[in-house]
Amino acid sequence: MEIVIQAEPLDARLLEQRVSHPSCGAILSFVGLVRDHHAGRRVTGLDYQAYPAMCQRVAGIIGGEIHERWPGARAALAHRVGSLTIGEASIVIAVAAPHRAEAYAASRYCIDRVKAILPVWKREHYVDGEPRWVSNAEFTPEDS
Repeated sequence: MEIVIQAEPLDARLLEQRVSHPSCGAILSFVGLVRDHHAGRRVTGLDYQAYPAMCQRVAGIIGGEIHERWPGARAALAHRVGSLTIGEASIVIAVAAPHRAEAYAASRYCIDRVKAILPVWKREHYVDGEPRWVSNAEFTPEDS
C-alpha cells in the first residue's frame, strides 16, 4: 500500500487516481478532519508527528492484510504532519475494489488499523488548558 506523509494539504482525488484500475468497479475515499471537540473538551487545533520510515513499513503490513482479506483491492493513504486547524484534513484513504462492499470493508479496516498501529502521534490543543498527546485506538484484525 502506498503511503505519503506530508506537511502540505491533502488531496483525495490524487489518491483516487493512484488506486484506480480497470478491474475495480468502486473507489471509496475516506477523509478524516480535525474536529473542534474531543472527550468533552473544545479543541483549537492539532499537531501531528510521524516516523516516516516506520510508516512505510507499517503501511506495507496493512496493505498486505487488505490484499489477503479483499483480493483485488488497492489502497493508498496520505497523512498530514505539523500543525493543523479545525476543519483541515489530517488523513485521506482511497480504496479501489472490484465491488463497493469490498471497498467499504477494506476502507474501514484500513482506518482502524492505521489508528491502532501507524507510528503517527497526535497532540491536541484545548481552549481550557494545556495541550496533551492522545493515545492511539486499539484494534486488531480479529476485531473486524
